[in-house]
Amino acid sequence: MKHLSRAIDGQNQGWKYLVVIVVALLGGQFIGAIPFAIVMGVTIAMKGSDFVPPENKMDFAAYGIDPSLGLVLVVIPFILTLVLAVVLVKSFHKRNLKDVINGGSTFRWKHFCLGVGVWGAIIVVITFVGVLMEPDNFEFQFAPLSFFPLVFVALIFLPIQSGTEEYLVRGYLAQGVGAWTKRPWLVILLPSIFFTLLHVANPEVKEYGFWVMMPQYFTMAVTFAIITILDDGIELAIGTHAINNCLGAIMINNKDSAIQTQALFMQKEVDPQNEFWVLLISSVLMITVFASIFKWDFKVLLKKIEVPEITP
Repeated sequence: MKHLSRAIDGQNQGWKYLVVIVVALLGGQFIGAIPFAIVMGVTIAMKGSDFVPPENKMDFAAYGIDPSLGLVLVVIPFILTLVLAVVLVKSFHKRNLKDVINGGSTFRWKHFCLGVGVWGAIIVVITFVGVLMEPDNFEFQFAPLSFFPLVFVALIFLPIQSGTEEYLVRGYLAQGVGAWTKRPWLVILLPSIFFTLLHVANPEVKEYGFWVMMPQYFTMAVTFAIITILDDGIELAIGTHAINNCLGAIMINNKDSAIQTQALFMQKEVDPQNEFWVLLISSVLMITVFASIFKWDFKVLLKKIEVPEITP
């Protein structure tokens, strides 16, 4: 487990993790939100008394903001968060970007692309099966002038957002937990809880309830954590996370989605309980496919994380 053992180097004082995560998240999100706040403030001022606040605060169109531009504005805080995190981790822990990604090796583009391909194929199949089974629940809304810019923006910017979350949670925080506990199951559990709570303010949580939506976020978090440990790096998790968010923005949307876009389909009614079981089964299928491709040894999940050997 080169990725996790890389952090067992005497640079893992708890206060360092607290400072890095708080400063990177709060600093990046606050400063990065300024352009969004300015654009939103201007559009609201232009509407004047005619402005009616939308139920979903991420409904860009309701503010008079182009959804593709809104998507860019939403990702800017994640770009700043990633930059701050990389700089702080280097300063406090003497670990560079590659150290956090996979323990120090070159970025494995093959693993990233396989994550995109496998999970992307599963999502596409699930989406079209859902449309075929419930055609009245989906509205086809293809509009070329808004759809193609959306595809471009989503494919460029959403992987940055996904990569930032993976770097912080399955990369940096997981390495810290691994160095402290030496137990892979805690590396899966603790960062997954943190990841889940990061999404507590999403519109879906407000609409359907905390205990309805949190299992979905936790399932995804645990899935990403498992494939990160088995694959000894976060490239696969970045790929699956990125395509999950990209296709969520491009293919199917609903009024309560965290990011409102002009996707191909608008889903009228959402059954979160049913979606949880679909997600769980799909996640198991994805892990099975990856295990077959990479010949994973699941015993790794039970092994103690050892201090790395120092080559003379």
